[in-house]
Amino acid sequence: MAFTTVLFDLDGTLIDSIQLILDSYHHTLAVHRLPARTDAEWLAGLGTPLSVQFRQWSEDPDRLAQLIATYRQYNLSNHDTMVTAYPGVVEMVGVIRRAGLRTGLVTSKNRTGALRGLRHVGLEAAMDLVIGADSHTCTYGALGAFSTGVGSTDMAAAWVLGETWFRVPETIRVMFRGRLAEWVGGKDLILRLVADLGEEGARYKALEFTGETIEALPMFGRFTVCNMAIESGAKTGIIPADEVTRDYLDGRAARNGVYYRSDPDARYARTVEYDVSGLEPLVACPYSPANVKPVSQVEPLPVDQVVLGSCTNGRVEDFRVAAAILKSRVVHPRVRLIAIPGSQAVFRQLLSEGIIGVLAEAGATISPPTCGPCIGGHMGVLGPGERGLFTTNRNFKGRNGHPTSEVYLSGPAVAAATAVTGRITDPRVLMG
Repeated sequence: MAFTTVLFDLDGTLIDSIQLILDSYHHTLAVHRLPARTDAEWLAGLGTPLSVQFRQWSEDPDRLAQLIATYRQYNLSNHDTMVTAYPGVVEMVGVIRRAGLRTGLVTSKNRTGALRGLRHVGLEAAMDLVIGADSHTCTYGALGAFSTGVGSTDMAAAWVLGETWFRVPETIRVMFRGRLAEWVGGKDLILRLVADLGEEGARYKALEFTGETIEALPMFGRFTVCNMAIESGAKTGIIPADEVTRDYLDGRAARNGVYYRSDPDARYARTVEYDVSGLEPLVACPYSPANVKPVSQVEPLPVDQVVLGSCTNGRVEDFRVAAAILKSRVVHPRVRLIAIPGSQAVFRQLLSEGIIGVLAEAGATISPPTCGPCIGGHMGVLGPGERGLFTTNRNFKGRNGHPTSEVYLSGPAVAAATAVTGRITDPRVLMG
């Protein structure tokens, strides 16, 4: 199956993934009995429909190939060693990023953090087929695109062949009806579904989100819903493109999309329906996104850290919700509040609206766009025995830091209220 867009984030997949992808690329050539290519030839002649974005990564392919070869001479298994210790790697990354600016491929160093920033570049449109080197590539389903994450090997094969293979998934139709209450949003919708389906209940199926609640849901909430489709094992989550989608893509997408809807007689593996008019803010407790309870039923445990942002809840509107609670309040003295805008564009908008000021005055630490604590990488990794409440998408044991730490997942309203009180808090109680 030919694809429309390939997303590869240099920072998100880490430098050592370059070696893995290149090795997989050469292996794929051999398996398909295609002529061998040097790394320089790979850079100069990729075979994907989006290859124009990658062909000019380097004005000097031979030099970049030399840098890659130098990098390969080092033992990359020692992850305690900083990447900058490898001769040539910094220069190689710089070449890729400079070329990215020249060709329109934006890398996370310059403007974004992983997939949530690339979304602003305009590479995706409705009904595209998108693959990315991140399991939460399914976020683009909010645009009406079929999008899914792949591993480094599949990514390399896609670059070689210009196509990839999928078994067409069965579809589970998810219908949400009713008007959402105050402080309830897209995060609560998807947590409700994941709680019912479990971590594997939609394995290799497509989740099609429909109903009057979805139709009324703003784009930022739609991104959140589709982002966590993978947490139930789904291959993708998709919302039929409509006027909300069209308005969002206007001025963002570099080309027009195709707007399809399911046939009236379409057959589904199953249909699940929810009346969400009485839904309250939800919290996923350790150690699973499916271990969900209403916030009113969660013990008000003290927390050490609150993370607001990520690819799940890092859009401007998410921070507006949090700012409405944090305004004229301060973060509890025991709590670290880390705010992570989803992209540099989001940061600039938050700055212009004065929301960065609200967060700073409340005592939050403002981070650059990054996966950071969500993947247990940096900028908020939890220590032994610490407890955090994050607006991210996963809370498996040890994912966000020390194996004895705990992470609860919620939307931005619960996160902001918790940051103020120092305990897991229902925003309805705090705000009266």
